[in-house]
Formats: sequence, C-alpha cells, structure tokens
Amino acid sequence: MSVWNYAVTAHKPTNVTHSCVGNFTSPQELNLIIAKCTRIEIHLLTPQGLQVLTLQPMLDVPLYGRIATLELFRPHGEVQDFLFISTERYKFCVLQWDAEASELITRAMGDVSDRIGRPTDNGQIGIIDPDCRLIGLHLYDGLFKVIPFDNKGQLKEAFNVRLEELQVLDIKFLYGCSKPTIVVLYQDNKDARHVKTYEVALKDKDFVEGPWSQNNLDNGAGLLIPVPMPLGGVIIIGEETIVYCSASAFKAIPTRPSITRAYGRVDADGSRYLLSDHAGFLHLLVITHERERVTGLKIELLGETSIASTLSYLDNAFVYVGSSYGDSQLVKLNLQPDSKGSYVEALERYVNLGPIVDFCVVDLERQGQGQVVTCSGAYKDGSLRIVRNGIGINEQASVELQGIKGMWSLRSSTDDPYDTFLVVSFISETRILAMNPDDELEETEIEGFYSQAQTLFCHDAVHNQLVQVTENSVRLVSSTSRQLLHEWPAPSGFSVNVATANATQVLLATGGGHLVYLEIGDGILTQVKHAQLEYEISCLDINAIGENRNHSQLAAVGMWTDISVRIFSLPGLDLVTKENLGGEIIPRSVLLCSFEGVSYLLCALGDGHLFNFLLNMNTGGLMDRKKVSLGTQPITLRTFSSKSTTHVFAASDRPTVIYSSNKKLLYSNVNLKEVSHMCPFNSAAFPDSLAIAKEGELTIGTIDDIQKLHIRSIPLGEHARRICHQEQTRTFAICSVKYSHTSSEESEMHFVRLLDDQTFEFISMYALDTYEYGCSILSCSFADDCNVYYCVGTAYVIPDENEPSKGRILVFVVEDGKLQLIAEKEIKGAVYSLNSFNGKLLAAINQKIQLYKWMLRDDGSRELQFESGHHGHILALFVQTRGDFIVVGDLMKSISLLIYKHEEGAIEERARDYNANWMSAVEILDDDIYLGAENNFNLFTVRKNSEGTTDEERGRLEVVGEFHLGEFVNRFQHGSLVMRLPDSDVGQIPTVIFGTVNGVIGVIASLPHDQYVFLEKLQSNLVKVIKGVGGLSHEQWRSFNNEKRTADAKSFLDGDLIESFLDLSRGRMEEISKSIGVSVEELCKRVEELTRLH
Repeated sequence: MSVWNYAVTAHKPTNVTHSCVGNFTSPQELNLIIAKCTRIEIHLLTPQGLQVLTLQPMLDVPLYGRIATLELFRPHGEVQDFLFISTERYKFCVLQWDAEASELITRAMGDVSDRIGRPTDNGQIGIIDPDCRLIGLHLYDGLFKVIPFDNKGQLKEAFNVRLEELQVLDIKFLYGCSKPTIVVLYQDNKDARHVKTYEVALKDKDFVEGPWSQNNLDNGAGLLIPVPMPLGGVIIIGEETIVYCSASAFKAIPTRPSITRAYGRVDADGSRYLLSDHAGFLHLLVITHERERVTGLKIELLGETSIASTLSYLDNAFVYVGSSYGDSQLVKLNLQPDSKGSYVEALERYVNLGPIVDFCVVDLERQGQGQVVTCSGAYKDGSLRIVRNGIGINEQASVELQGIKGMWSLRSSTDDPYDTFLVVSFISETRILAMNPDDELEETEIEGFYSQAQTLFCHDAVHNQLVQVTENSVRLVSSTSRQLLHEWPAPSGFSVNVATANATQVLLATGGGHLVYLEIGDGILTQVKHAQLEYEISCLDINAIGENRNHSQLAAVGMWTDISVRIFSLPGLDLVTKENLGGEIIPRSVLLCSFEGVSYLLCALGDGHLFNFLLNMNTGGLMDRKKVSLGTQPITLRTFSSKSTTHVFAASDRPTVIYSSNKKLLYSNVNLKEVSHMCPFNSAAFPDSLAIAKEGELTIGTIDDIQKLHIRSIPLGEHARRICHQEQTRTFAICSVKYSHTSSEESEMHFVRLLDDQTFEFISMYALDTYEYGCSILSCSFADDCNVYYCVGTAYVIPDENEPSKGRILVFVVEDGKLQLIAEKEIKGAVYSLNSFNGKLLAAINQKIQLYKWMLRDDGSRELQFESGHHGHILALFVQTRGDFIVVGDLMKSISLLIYKHEEGAIEERARDYNANWMSAVEILDDDIYLGAENNFNLFTVRKNSEGTTDEERGRLEVVGEFHLGEFVNRFQHGSLVMRLPDSDVGQIPTVIFGTVNGVIGVIASLPHDQYVFLEKLQSNLVKVIKGVGGLSHEQWRSFNNEKRTADAKSFLDGDLIESFLDLSRGRMEEISKSIGVSVEELCKRVEELTRLH
C-alpha cells in the first residue's frame, strides 16, 4: 500500500522571485539577498579587482512559507540593515544577521491575517516607509495594514485602515514627506487607472487626503517607482507611456509597447533606473533635472537579458538579473556597445529549471539510471534541461586492455605542469604509455623501470626522479635520462606486498608484518627505519597533506587479523593511534586527505564500506568516525583535482567521487559501471583528465562539475510546453510556441518538433494552424499494429471563445528521421490529455473522456474511430490509467475514478473525491491509492474503498494523506533519478518524480509502514531541535491549507527536514538519538539511505 509517503527535494527551487541589496552581514559589507520562493540566499559581493565582481554565497536556508515580500530596511540608530519578509500565508518576520554564529536571528515575528477579507487579486504588497516609521501591507481588498515602529525601532501592534480603492495595482511610500505618505495606483469600475496619495495618521489610525493625485493614466499603467529626495515624487510605468509625477511637476514620455516587470535603482539620488520588460529588454530611464526641478525623462535601450522578475543594481555597473522564466544572470553594463549594439555583457549564469511545465524520465545511456528531461523556462528563455544524478565522465580516448592491476601517472621533470607517462601494471608485467606528438596514446619505454613484473606503486620524486616499487625492489630512476640511478632490493626470503610513496619518502610492507621506511635523496635511496608488526599489513598511505607537500609526518596503515587502521609517526615509525574497525572484512585502501582545509583519514573495506575520520595532524588522533556504504566490492581510493580543488575518487562496482561542501563530506556517484582503477592524468592534450580502467578497457576522460545533480541546457529560443520520448526511434517530440516581437505586434507560432535523443538537435517539425495550440503528446502503439506513433492533441484557441470548441488529434510516424502525418481527427474541444489504453487511444476533451480505436480502412490506410465516452467533468485536465481503471484530475472537482467495462464497451464512474480541489496533476501510486496536487500548493492521496458495504461508501474516494508542499506541481512521473541497486534497502521503494513552477524536482517515495513510523518519530524530534527561520512553525507550514480549511499533514513526511539531520552537529545528533533511543550511527545510516532515493 502506498499510503505512507516521503516527500523530498532532489533539486532546490531556482526561480528567483525577489532580490535586494544592502549592508546586511556587517556595516561594511554589501550583500545581495535573493528569495527563491521558499528559500533565502545571502551573498557577499567581493570585488576581484576593478573589472570583476563575484557573488560569494554565505547562507542558503529554507523558509517555512512562500515569500510574498522581501525588503531591507534600517531602523533609527542601527548601523546595518534588517530584513523584512512576509509570506503568502500571512506570517511576517524581521531578521537580523548574527556575525559570530553566521546565522539569522529573529528580531520580530507575527501573523497579519484577518478573519474576514477577500485576498487581493494582484498579489500581496509589503512596503516600508523610507524613514522607518511604519511597515505597510496590502493583503486584502479595501484594507491597508499598518505595523508602526516605536522610537527604538521595535514593532508595535498592527491595525487596519480602510482603503476606498478596491482594485489596487501598486502602492509605494513617497520619500521626503513629514508624515508617512503612500501613493496608490488603482483601477476604477470603468477600467480607467488613476494615482492618489494618502498620509497615514498613526495617532488616528486613518488616512488623510495626500498632497496630490493624478487621473486617467495609460491603460496599462502597472508599476510605481518612488523617487528619493531631492527630487521626490513618483514614476508611473505604463505599457506605452512613462510618467513622472509630483506635487509640482508632471512629465510624460512615450515608449514602445511593453510590459515592465522589474526595476532597479542605479543612483542613490534616484536619477537613473533600470527597467526590464516582458521580452527581456533592459532599458535605462534617466530623469533630467536642473538642481531639484525635474525637466524631463529619457529612455534608452541597453540590450537583452533573461526575462527579469527582479533587478538589483549591485555596484560599479554590475547588475543582478533574477528570473522566473529563464536563468538568472550577473551582467555588467559597459560604456561602449559591442558589435551587436548591446551595452549588456553577461558574466555569470545561474541555472534555473523553472517553470517546469512538463518532463519525462528516460534512460538515455541505457544504464538503468533515469534522467529527467524537462521543458523549462518560458517565452524566449524556453529550454530543455537534462538533469541526472551523479557525475558524468566525458570520454576523450580509449584503448582495449585486459587485466589492469594498477595505474599511475608520471611527469618527465619535477616542475613540468603536465603528466607525460601513464604506467599501467598487469599481473606479470608493466607497460608504459605516453602521448605522442599526434596526441595519441602509444607504448614507450622507461629503461630504468623493471617491466617484467607487476608494479605495486610508482610516483614522481624530487630532483627529476621517478620511483618504482615491485615485489623484488624499489628502483629510483632519472626522469630525464630514464636510466636507473639506485635500487633497494627486498631482504632475501621476503617480497614486497604493498607499498606507497610521495616525492621524498617510500613506505613498504613485506610478508611477516615487516614495515620498512625509506627516504629519497638525489640519486640515492636510504633505509631509515624498520618495524615489525604483529599482523600482516593490507594497505598503506603517506600522502603529504601537511605544510610540506613533499613530505609526510604521518603514515596510515591498514591491518589484517585485528581489522584495524593505525597511524604511525615518520620517520620513527612509532605507533600513534590504533582504531579497531570491527567486523571481519579487511581494510583494502587507506588515504590521508584534506578537503577545504580539514584533514581526514579515509579507510575503505573489501565489502564496499568506507570509514571517514577527522584527523588531528599534530597528534595523529582520529575522531568523529562515520561509515557509509558505497558499493559491494573492494574500493580503491585515489585523489585527483578538478578546477584546482582536490577530490577523492573511490573506484569499485559503484564508483563515487567524495568531495566537500560547507565542510561536510558529500558522495556523488559517477555515471560509469564498475571501475577497477583510476588515476589522474593531466596531460597537455587532455588537461585535468582521469585515466579509468574498466571491464577490458582503459579510458581517458574529463569529469563534469563536481555536484550532486548534473544539468545540461539545450536553449530552444522558444517555449517547449509538452515533451515525450520514443525509445524505438531514439527521438523526443515536443510541442512548442515561438514568440516573435515586431515593432507593431506580437505573434506566436505553434509547432510539433522532433529531436534526436543524443544530440538534441531539431531533425523535423510540423507547423500547427493559426490559433492552434499543442496540448498533449504521447508515444504509443495500437492493437493489431506493430508501428509506434506520436499522437498530438491540440486546441484552437480563438480569441473570442471562453473555452476551445475545436481541436485535433494528429497521429505521426517517424520515417527516416521525419515526422509523417498518418491520420488526423477533428474534435469538438481541447484535447487536454492523451493516454494509451488497452491498445486504443484515450483522450480527455473539455468535459468528456473519449476512447478511440485504430481502424484499418479498405484502402489500407488507418483512422481513429470513436468507441465510447464519459461525461460529467468541469474540465478533464489530467488523466492516468492502469489496467481498466482511469483516474481523472478535474479543473475544480478533485479526483474521480472511472472504469472501462469490456462487455458493454462503456466507461462508467466508479468513485470520486467530493472535495473541491482545483487539480494541477495526478498520478496512480498503486491499484488503490491515487496522488493529486492542487493549486494551493498541497499534495493529497485518496484511496479506492473496495471493501465498502454500501454503494455510497464504494463511490467515495477517501482522503488518506495530506501535505502542504508549498510548490505548484505541473507533472508527476513514475521513475527514479538514481541507479536502482536491488541489493540496497531503498532499491525496492517505489518513487514518483515531480516538477514544479519554481524549478523544483522532487521525489515522493512510498515507504513500508514500519520505516514510516520510525521516521515520523525522528521528524517530530527534529522539529523540536531545528527551529524555522523567522520563528515560522514547521507544523503550520506543512499543514494542508486551502480557502476552505486547514488540516494537519498526515501520511506524508518532510524528507528535507529529515535529511537535514545529517547536517547537525554531533551534540545535537546525540540529543536526538537519546530521545529516540537509537544510536547516532544507526540514525545516520538510515537517513543516508534515504538520501539515495534522489
């Protein structure tokens, strides 16, 4: 039963909704604060010389609410700014930065909801008086809520003031007024737009008519920009005119038709503003003035950016462009235009997947790992994004080689920046490869190396030398002449079993538990110390991670028999620390390494488990032991560097890269099957590459960015609205809209396009009629026909019609990479959904569900023929099928369940949910449980009541789970973002992926009941320990909430909260472990397993 569900985010929201700039983290530091709907990010602006400015992330925290307004302000007597946030569910908070703890503290918080009142249609408005006398909120029609400040900057009790204007478009505070004064842009009942000003009389809790008003503005006036002193007044931005208005002046200028979405003030005195419109054009608006008298307005086109939802002018001509429809950008405004006439230069792009309108889950590499291909962005910023978990290796070259036992890269001189040789070791020989002048790998010789035996280890050494260890000896070779300089033979009767080295030291172990330490001089190897241990030695490491990068003070040794890892000091080989690992499995690989300035010891076992310890470099002590499972086979650990940061590669049956972020170790799987050995190979032809040995071949490849999710962007320049994959033809088909702006009009054209599923290039297209929209797309086959088809459902969106009265179903076949139209059927309505159903085609058309069969005509051609249908929906928007059952998500009547009766060939309603939910997506979790998402950002599950005793009971879908996700879900799909390994505990857990407007990709996993109960206990303990930012309550945030009712979440767990357990300090973990009565190790293990779901 899929009743118990775990909802977790795999990709955080990336849609930027608000941004502001100020001195938040200290009086001297300039910060950019970004809101991504339910998250807040704080960045520090760090100038890198005059030309470059970078954004350095300081904090990224979730907020238990959807951010409606975000403003910085500075109360009297303060030296830095505070942050005011209000949420869509009428909570507010004032946050301050605590520099010592690097966290947000809550100065004030409260609830500003009213029992009665109609929520505003145009969204909430939250504004702060420039002189910090009050905060004003417009939340309900006809009311303006005031939160006054006292003279110490503390908030006092809020009160409402009646606002006569019911259709408010914008409200701002004016600058330089002796009493706080608002300016209101509103529309009257004849659709004319006007501006009015009011003074807020705090004592009388009322409005007083303000100093001026302005009637009959541009019909498209929608945005007010208050101008600071000395000019004062306000700019009113319309669709065709821009007006400056104050008590003493009125100036207007015509503009080309556009809808301005965002503005940013450039100068403190407010004489220049950046404006961004709905097509992503960036303009500069200048107020010309003589002293304090405004003489006019000028506007100039600067260039094009992403379609902005928010603009923040940072400093020195750098601007942050936050976008909801495309990637956000950091741009620089240049004084001189480039060759295309643009003054805008994009410096950085910040990936945004939002809005995800549709997506499909495919396994393009055919490795059993799902990738999500999303239709992202909107209008000109539309794109496809390929999102996959883990890190990709991009193959540059490969050669067939069987039986590789080890690999090392070597340089031809100590100060050479690149590697020259790749040493490959086999069971009874060693071969040396190098890059030839044609950038090909070919075999070469290093005369001083012994090639008739397996190499155990080799390394670059000081003084242009190379060192090679075989079972018989250690050889020191010149890297320039390639001749043998010195050899240290193994003691007679003993052979070397394991060895390791760095640039000045060699440590090796022979049979019988002998540990020998040598030092490398110029042309000479010196045995410095020998120690006899009580057991055989299984692995060694002396990677130099201290101050001196060529010399290590510590050695790590893994032991047989007592299954321990030990730290010895060098050169004395004195035992410093011994840590028993427990269990029967020996350590196979140890590694001393350092991430973000923190030293660690990693120790990998023969069964795919990995221990990590914090290592004290001065005492050699080990602490904070943690254990994770990376696979089932022995692991070998190697360091490598990518983008000048060091990471660790763990080669095994599930290769993994270990890296560190915010001083926390993270593990990201590599998208390769089994890897037996890996070494970095940074050659001139293949910089920053890795050499990888896997099943019978050696590959050289570069590695993707090190991160959990890898996102590839395919910009389309048009808005993809539906997508579907066809395995047999290796293609994707999309329905897309291309918008074109000419000076006089805006037009849109609709297409069905075919893309290659490897290159993502357009290979064929079919243009739809004027006014015809693609609404649904499906790849399917029909009964008695072995071909695969793409079916597309369309609607004619005629400007005067309330809802479409006409549409088509188009059936295409892919032949020689082209879309061929095979059949079309005209329909009375919009085809909102298409499903393959028992070899037939099921379509949702306006209020009806209709079933079509695929008929052969006498002339051999095919056509769709209506078989049966079902009425009774408002608009049937979303349909999923399983067997003979049909689950329908309605525009406003929640979920209903239909059944197809074979004998009668009819479709009947079996049951429905009688709640009024406005659906945005549905999915079938199992035979009896159906999942829905609705437009108040909630998820819910309903159960088919097969055991009901009366017809009435059986006809009701019972609500079993409810949860406030805080995200608008556009689509659910069964599938997984990670490789499903049958042997892991999470391999059996069914998952559904969802995509949202804010660019979130999330996973809903149906858990076994006992696991759910355990995690529910963990969650309730976490809520007590982890406090929400701004004092917002987790319980209230996750409670199901719509216009009619609010109910506590049930049968859903908040995976993001549960997985944040892993980020807690050890002390806090122990606190939780005590109250649940489960060890910290066990808790970590169980939560880490959950992170494998995404």
